Amino acid sequence: MAKAFKNGSKGITGTLHSAERKLIRELFSDVIEMLEERARLHQLPEDIDPLYALTGMRPESMDLPPIADPALARLLPDASDDAVAAAEHRRLTEADSIAQKVGRLREAQLLLETEKLVLDKDAATRFAQALNDVRLVLAERLQIRSEEDSARVAEVLDASEVETPEEYMSLVYNLISWVLDTLMGALMDAES
Repeated sequence: MAKAFKNGSKGITGTLHSAERKLIRELFSDVIEMLEERARLHQLPEDIDPLYALTGMRPESMDLPPIADPALARLLPDASDDAVAAAEHRRLTEADSIAQKVGRLREAQLLLETEKLVLDKDAATRFAQALNDVRLVLAERLQIRSEEDSARVAEVLDASEVETPEEYMSLVYNLISWVLDTLMGALMDAES
């Protein structure tokens, strides 16, 4: 069983056992795959103006398609209610946002190679961001929209009683939420 993250003299430490680490690494991989699929849309044609090739920015004439997967839309939300402003912001920043998220998720995967995690504040923050991305995807898949939805998911705590894919996903969501909560508590303790 996982042990809560704590702030101490060596940094922020926590323990995740092999089955938990394997599960979380797989979740990180799933989110990376979602993000990388979207990133492929940002690849520019070879015959593009060299200025765009140099900067990696998309020309205004090359609109990005809307995000169809609601879980991916939670990871890469619109920056504005104004559709034109949101599309422009997405065109200019989405590729960088995807790269940052994928980088944090890959770093988090590497951190899970050992049972005991020892993190400085910056690494703990990036690990928390990676966990939060997974949590957002799971929340969307579980259709958590209200306090009642959250309470329904929170009731699933005993793995021996899980019978449906939704209950299993709820159990995983609760694990990720608990790990993230203890990590954030340790980070806040490190700041005080």
